[in-house]
Amino acid sequence: MSHPNRLPIASPTDLLAAVPHLLGFHPTDSLVIVGVADTRVVVASRADLPPPADVADWVLDIAPSQIRMLRQAAASVAIVVGYGPATAVTPVMDTLLPRLSAAGIDVFDALRVTDGRYFSYLCQEPSCCPPDGTAFDPHRSDVTLHAIVAGSHALPDRAALVASVAPTVGTARDAVTRATAHAWARRRALTAAAGRDGLLRAGDKAVRATFARYADDGVLTDDELAWLTVLLPIIAIRDAAWRATDALPWHTALWADITRRAHPPLAAPPASLLAFAAWRRGEGALAAVAVDRALAADPTYTLARLIDHALRAGLAPSVLDGWPHPGPHTP
Repeated sequence: MSHPNRLPIASPTDLLAAVPHLLGFHPTDSLVIVGVADTRVVVASRADLPPPADVADWVLDIAPSQIRMLRQAAASVAIVVGYGPATAVTPVMDTLLPRLSAAGIDVFDALRVTDGRYFSYLCQEPSCCPPDGTAFDPHRSDVTLHAIVAGSHALPDRAALVASVAPTVGTARDAVTRATAHAWARRRALTAAAGRDGLLRAGDKAVRATFARYADDGVLTDDELAWLTVLLPIIAIRDAAWRATDALPWHTALWADITRRAHPPLAAPPASLLAFAAWRRGEGALAAVAVDRALAADPTYTLARLIDHALRAGLAPSVLDGWPHPGPHTP
């Protein structure tokens, strides 16, 4: 979503309704940390809850990156939310909250969400935080309505987010596989006729045409997509596409479409560019699953590993403010 920090959050119920739109999906068995500066949500992260026996090591591993994330986003306070049963969430809260406090992080509230109710670990007032929790429905909220009107649609869970960038199947996959074989033959012929300079010119043309097409709400044909994906492994061409990629919504849509449809062995470059576009938009969950897709195609792919490092280090997208891009669809 373009401006998740503009959601009207005034209560725990509002925050819990906003979390799926901050992440892009409804979390389950998760720990979510939301950073707030003044009255604005500036960062949100999510991690799978560990088994109870692994909590100490898990917190030791995750706490430094979460603290860095909050500091780099200039968050003045944090809100910590655990999604799951008390047996899974409470040991994490008991171990993590003192670490955050010791690091100077002001925890405004710590909540557990279980079976449609939320419980506070910090509020002891029965009038606002009853011992049996407070019922809420994230689907029926003014915040949810506001987010939907603004164009945000939270997926049911993380598995649905992973599926949104998974390879296409069936006849669509077969068509791209055939088109990719033809594209490789075309690349070999062009290399023989015009050498590397010819490939670079072709790549520049393909990247320009791709951005122009998606800027006009179009998509590539199978042959056009296959041609682009056999050229993107050339670093200079990939970098031209990278320089043209920023935080516009259609940039994310562009690389998501190409990542899904690409011949799977060629997915590392477009999936890395999707991860970059998502990260620039503050969509860390989508960026993470795109990185996973890229590394599944090529575990050594440098750009994917670079973005993965940025995500794990908790770097805010603002570190790339001023990212050079000559125009909305001109690499």
